[in-house]
Amino acid sequence: MRDFLETLAEIVGAGNCLTEDQARQKYDRDITGFYKGRSLAVVRPKNTAEVAAIMAAAYGARVPVVPLSGNTGLAGGGYPGDDGRSIILSLERMNKIVEINTKSHIAIVEAGVILADLHRAVEAHDLVFPLLFGARGSCMIGGNLATNAGGSNVVRYGNTRALCLGLEVVLPDGEIVDMMSELHKDNTGYDLRDLFIGSEGTLGVITGAVLKLFPKPKAYATAMVAVSDMAAALALLHAMQAASGGGVEAFEYMPRGYFAHLQAIDPKAPMPFAPLADINIMIEVAATMPGDATPLPDGSLPVANRLEETLARFLESGEILDAVVARSEAQRAEMWRQREMAFEVSMHLGMPVTNDVAVPLDKVEDFLNRADASLRREFGSVEPIVVAHLGDGNLHYSVWVDPDASGVMDPATKTRIYTLVEDVVESLGGSFSAEHGIGLAKKGTMARRKNRAAVSLMRRIKAAVDPENIMNPGKTLPEG
Repeated sequence: MRDFLETLAEIVGAGNCLTEDQARQKYDRDITGFYKGRSLAVVRPKNTAEVAAIMAAAYGARVPVVPLSGNTGLAGGGYPGDDGRSIILSLERMNKIVEINTKSHIAIVEAGVILADLHRAVEAHDLVFPLLFGARGSCMIGGNLATNAGGSNVVRYGNTRALCLGLEVVLPDGEIVDMMSELHKDNTGYDLRDLFIGSEGTLGVITGAVLKLFPKPKAYATAMVAVSDMAAALALLHAMQAASGGGVEAFEYMPRGYFAHLQAIDPKAPMPFAPLADINIMIEVAATMPGDATPLPDGSLPVANRLEETLARFLESGEILDAVVARSEAQRAEMWRQREMAFEVSMHLGMPVTNDVAVPLDKVEDFLNRADASLRREFGSVEPIVVAHLGDGNLHYSVWVDPDASGVMDPATKTRIYTLVEDVVESLGGSFSAEHGIGLAKKGTMARRKNRAAVSLMRRIKAAVDPENIMNPGKTLPEG
């Protein structure tokens, strides 16, 4: 093994092959602190050629490789194991924005580019890369692609998969697959790009991408709305989509319980309503047409007027109980800050069982009622914390059982929680994983719920691409 480590050091330089415990510490544990492992080494290549050389060496030595981007995952996808056999391949040095093409509206990037850095770079050209969530200051494009990340703007732009035109991938044996197409249409055989997006590093290492960019909205209209029920919330969504020509960019569900936990960790956070409503929605509409963003003689913006007119109609009908429209960028930023504190809110009572699920839009309320009831029947004392991308039916349903008790939840209790929630999701035609990936956390769910033929096909693909099983082994696919 010493020879192997010396080979890695020759490839990336001694300073980028980390073998000491202290140097590896921040890579060996995830953001939650729950998945704590012990890697053999952390290697930090600077380009695709070095990644290919690392993979060829690992393939020859049969050493497992765990690709790692910003280490912001919540499902254990970057866990290196605790036996000191795996190397972590960190993409953090591969952080170049190679090109921003303002004519084609594309960005060519390396996999280690931090999402927020890409946001800033394209904004300078009046463009946006519309992937948006709280971890954008540290998550990286490679990880976003590997998990097919979602976020708050999916309702308008789609998941990461929909934002990618091309990829560069290094296979387990070190071969480089160049799929860096800038084409919107390419019907030449199997879609290998989509095979690697969402594969969580189990088939290869994503090293580069061609990403779609969009015109930067010329104005936003943002509001926090208290609604009478979920049916009214969906009616509001559809009404605003019609009024804005599909301009709704975010439609986020933040119930009373979410704000209660937010106040517990941030007592000075201004609450949108007093008293808080049971159902609160943050809605944001973007204007890309000049006519929607040009101030009228009274100083108002047409996009904001449309939002306020729609809210007024719903207030008159009683479907909306109250509404607060952001009157400044500072107010808008505060609304977004409170939404993007979801991770801190969900962790403040300790590590919960996190269910990242999706159900049809009209089944969200049914899911919440049935999941709550099922867990309370089973456990009695349950504390759910919920926040959702309501516009696309994606709910982050985190659960603490007996939240006043200390200690880590035992594995049997976790499995039972997952199973009960899965039962409800399955009965509603939903998915047990919407945007966080499978990693380790939902391997059991994959075994219980995923179509057997589909899992079998995935295993065959994995065996064909990675016959030595060195790419992020033990993740995503249940054991056969």
